[in-house]
This record gives sequence, C-alpha cells and structure tokens, in this order.
Amino acid sequence: MIIRCEHCGKKNRVPAVAAGSPVCGNCHRPLPWIAEAGDEDFAEVAERSSVPVLVDLWATWCAPCRTVSPVLERIAHEMAGRLKLVKIDIDRAPRVQERFAVRAVPTLLLMRDGKVIDQRAGAAPAGPLRTWVGETLGRDT
Repeated sequence: MIIRCEHCGKKNRVPAVAAGSPVCGNCHRPLPWIAEAGDEDFAEVAERSSVPVLVDLWATWCAPCRTVSPVLERIAHEMAGRLKLVKIDIDRAPRVQERFAVRAVPTLLLMRDGKVIDQRAGAAPAGPLRTWVGETLGRDT
C-alpha cells in the first residue's frame, strides 16, 4: 500500500508485514499502517504484528461497513506508529469469519500479541470508536 506522509507529503510503500512499524523514508515520522488480509495471511499480517491491531471484518455489500471504514482509517492515521489497521473482507476469508464467529458486520477486533483483547459489532461514530480503541489499549498495557 502507498501512504502519503502527512508531515512531509512524500509517498511511501508500506508493506502488510514488517518488523517494527513503518516510518517515512524522508522525514522518519510514523506512518499509518493499513493492510488487507485473508485466510492465507491473517496470522502473518495480524497475529504476528509488533503493534496492537484493529481488525475490521467487513463486506462489500454492507453499507454500515462503508460508513465506518473512513473512520477506522482516520484512527489509524491518528495512532500512526502505535496501531495497525487490518481490513478483512469476510466474503473472501470464510475461515477467519468462522474462527471469530462473525454474525454481523462490521465486526471490529482489537488484538495484542495475537490475542483478541476486545471486540464489538456494528458501526459507531468516530468519537465512541476512538474512545473504545484508546481505553481498551490503555487498560491492556
């Protein structure tokens, strides 16, 4: 994925998997880490992440999913260097959907060290989502 640095404007290639967390090759500031995953690479992309992960289990046909997606991406930008957003289309990842017993979309998981520390189903406004992520990660440290 190509991410434009919000500080210097340079474009950076951000891999789905890397040691540490991505930084701008020009100004060395943290970059948002947004990746996609599926059944084959979920473990590598999400469970083995060096930073906490916000997993967005969504579907293309889901209107609330399309509404919440920009909010989640904004949170990923705000928490650059401290959070990784992993987006999973459940129609293309049935094993991940089954593993986490997804019954409604969007379903959001917060993971640390490969373990789910909290989850919620349904879309929510930016404020409550920000609070949920911040409070959950803060109490899990």
